Amino acid sequence: MTRHPSGHRGTRRRRGSSTLAIPLAAALAATALTAVPAAATTSTPAVANPGFEANGTGVASPSGWSSSGTTTADYTESGGHAGSYRLSHWSSSAYTVDTYQTITNITNGYYTLGVWVRSDDTGGSNYISLSGCGNATKTTYVPVDSDGNWLHIVDYVYVSDNQCTINLYSRSAANAWTNYDDITFTAGAAPVSIRGGDTSSLYRGEQLGGAYYNSSGTQQNALQILKNGGMDYVRLRVWVNPQDGMNNEATLLASAKQAYGYGLPILLDLHYSDTWADPGHQSTPAAWSADTLSQLEGQVYAYSKQVVGDLVAQGTPPAMVQVGNEINAGMLWPDGSTSNWPQLAALLRQGVAGVKAAYAPTKIVLHLAASDSLSTLESWYSTALNYGVSFDVIGISYYDYWHGRLDVLQSDLNGLAAKYGKPVMVAETAYPWTMANDDSQTNSVTSSNTTLDPGYAASAAGQAANLRDVLSIVQAVPNGLGLGAFYWEPTWTVVAGNGWDPANPGSGDGWENQAAFDFNDRALPVVSQFAAR
Repeated sequence: MTRHPSGHRGTRRRRGSSTLAIPLAAALAATALTAVPAAATTSTPAVANPGFEANGTGVASPSGWSSSGTTTADYTESGGHAGSYRLSHWSSSAYTVDTYQTITNITNGYYTLGVWVRSDDTGGSNYISLSGCGNATKTTYVPVDSDGNWLHIVDYVYVSDNQCTINLYSRSAANAWTNYDDITFTAGAAPVSIRGGDTSSLYRGEQLGGAYYNSSGTQQNALQILKNGGMDYVRLRVWVNPQDGMNNEATLLASAKQAYGYGLPILLDLHYSDTWADPGHQSTPAAWSADTLSQLEGQVYAYSKQVVGDLVAQGTPPAMVQVGNEINAGMLWPDGSTSNWPQLAALLRQGVAGVKAAYAPTKIVLHLAASDSLSTLESWYSTALNYGVSFDVIGISYYDYWHGRLDVLQSDLNGLAAKYGKPVMVAETAYPWTMANDDSQTNSVTSSNTTLDPGYAASAAGQAANLRDVLSIVQAVPNGLGLGAFYWEPTWTVVAGNGWDPANPGSGDGWENQAAFDFNDRALPVVSQFAAR
């Protein structure tokens, strides 16, 4: 993330403490990168008429499917996702309709439902679900893609009753529509392992008197509130020598102890800068600014090894480590710019080597900001590999209002996972719950500098829905390669002295309208979206 939004806007699209801690961290890291195995089964019963091609257009309750509720609102029409036809839910008056199909003679085990969807309904309740499977009903809501593009979503369940019902459900206002198509039902599960938060500003804020309250108004530690909501991972950034100590190693170590105290593994975010690093800003630390390339390589290796080693020494080893932050254009400018890939690769290799020398089990993340040009991202990662830069996980920043709608994210994640066979995750995301301001600092996202996604209002409900749907896109990455997502700075509420500018901490933070706590420091509904799925 950047405190300079211009670093992202160029990619926006406008189209339609114990010795037990170390083995625990290693186990968590391994778990986070391992998909749930497919159910043991010899065959999966086929979905009847999965693409709604059997009957042509204008048919209610198409072959193989039944309907309940406002049955006149459910029909086939032309314009399918892959074929000629699709299922549509629409009516000129408010309606509720469920199009469903029960699959029988299933070998018990995990199964995943996949559906291609699109909708313009910003105020309804539209979802796919698996019910009557012998366990609790599982539901995934249909995202609103305001560009009108198809999205693929999934849900999974453990079948214990040898049968399961697929539900395509819409409860909508008059004239709101939702399309469903190309249904799949396959053996295996599709969990989201990581539902994390970047809480780098939290420790400092608490030291300055910051307080947090759960949705009932009871004061609690912010990490406890977030963990109770389902958050299961923490991301922490570190700068080399910031002016006022903001995001320095001492703060990192204290924050890591706090996270481990709540049983939360850590993704370490190495910026290799004294301040914010992002696609438009990658300043070399002042103490390294006169170094030769060879000296810089040594600095990167030694610094990476030191920071990770210090985390290990205090019993809080990082399960994952980012070598650089949003490094689309490189890092440690000018030496490490992408205009000179051999030099950038040399620095990245030294960063990876330093991390691994301190803690070999950790997973290496290379982190870029999202782009509506998948080929641009592929070119970056392919070049890194060609220069011998090793990594385990692909991390992408995705902010709906800067990077484009959810189909951009789905294209990026699915394409990268398919090309490289590596786990992918959203390393940063956030959305405003209001466009109001709680301090004198202009917010990063305001009504005058940002056009929001029409599908998600700047409201508590809109913020929650946006995170819910980002996680749904990650969950749908094929072959279990979607790890999860980190919400950026959910705890960065207004606390005097905890500002964004390391040269002026009294500046205000500019992020309080995207935090997971309101202006009274009370948890917002978005916290519940960290729940396991």
